[in-house]
Amino acid sequence: MVVEAQDAIELFIKTVEALTNKSIKFTDSLEEIVLKVKGDDLAYVDNRRDAQKVYKYDFWKELKKNLKSAIKFKILLKDAEIQEKLLYSKSECFPDFLLKAKAEGNRLISGSLLELKDSKGGSIASFNSTLPTKFKSLEEIDVINGIDLVSKIAGVMEGNLAKKEDYKSYQRKCLYLVRTNSESPEKVKLSVVDGSFFETVPKEDLIYQMFMNILKEHFHKKQISINSETLDKLKDVLSKVTDQTIIAKSQEIEKASIRPRLRIMAEVHSEGNPHSSTYPEIVEGSFNLILGLPNLKKEESMEYVKHRIPGVKVFTIKHKRNGEHLVFQHLL
Repeated sequence: MVVEAQDAIELFIKTVEALTNKSIKFTDSLEEIVLKVKGDDLAYVDNRRDAQKVYKYDFWKELKKNLKSAIKFKILLKDAEIQEKLLYSKSECFPDFLLKAKAEGNRLISGSLLELKDSKGGSIASFNSTLPTKFKSLEEIDVINGIDLVSKIAGVMEGNLAKKEDYKSYQRKCLYLVRTNSESPEKVKLSVVDGSFFETVPKEDLIYQMFMNILKEHFHKKQISINSETLDKLKDVLSKVTDQTIIAKSQEIEKASIRPRLRIMAEVHSEGNPHSSTYPEIVEGSFNLILGLPNLKKEESMEYVKHRIPGVKVFTIKHKRNGEHLVFQHLL
């Protein structure tokens, strides 16, 4: 199987199996679907409170079982600087879930981020904490959140892997579990979407172009005339403003009694929404896996999924802004 797509493919296959054997329904909450399908492969769950109280899932159960000692568990938490009151809390951090990383020789693989996007209508719910991208590291996640709770918990759950030098800088694949028309059984669409479907412009370029747009609108509103040479210089300066982790940090301003910070939000363009009418191949009443993969890896992925799910529909769609994507489709 293609290593890059391993997490996404396994999530799709196990969800189809669970839908087929009726251990889950497509109308279940997205949280419940993930917990039931991937509960044994999670390095981080953001809403550990509801996971335990509502869905009867104890995030720490397997770790406690392996340690065989409540004292050892408390020591482990203390060493990781995780307060006990946070064990079963709703952290309100990014992401919603983190799948466990694995090792292949000396390198880390898998360990994808998984964000949930549920909507009653046909549009994808807005991204309120971060820009949707292909990859993110734990370093970046900590800065976006303003705290390092996600990396601390993931470090405990991923054990010895967390000791690797590149552990926090390792680029983890971003996946999005998207559902639209969630309250309309005849119109509902459910998909695991590769971050490449949303990141059609590198995030570094996206950020500085956003600031350029803001500047130009201010110039227009205040009727400020600026020559092309000066505009080019501004563009050159702003093109260096590319690091979202710096933008998201709280800023120390001389004499200010507050520390302002910017949180970038994002709305999905219709051409970046695989559930929109732009992509009629993603039909109503379907569960899909949508991957952006190099052409040479398609056959390998197709054969693996077809072997695990006989009868799965496989085709490609042309992203209007980011090339060809491979789709596996299961009718609900």
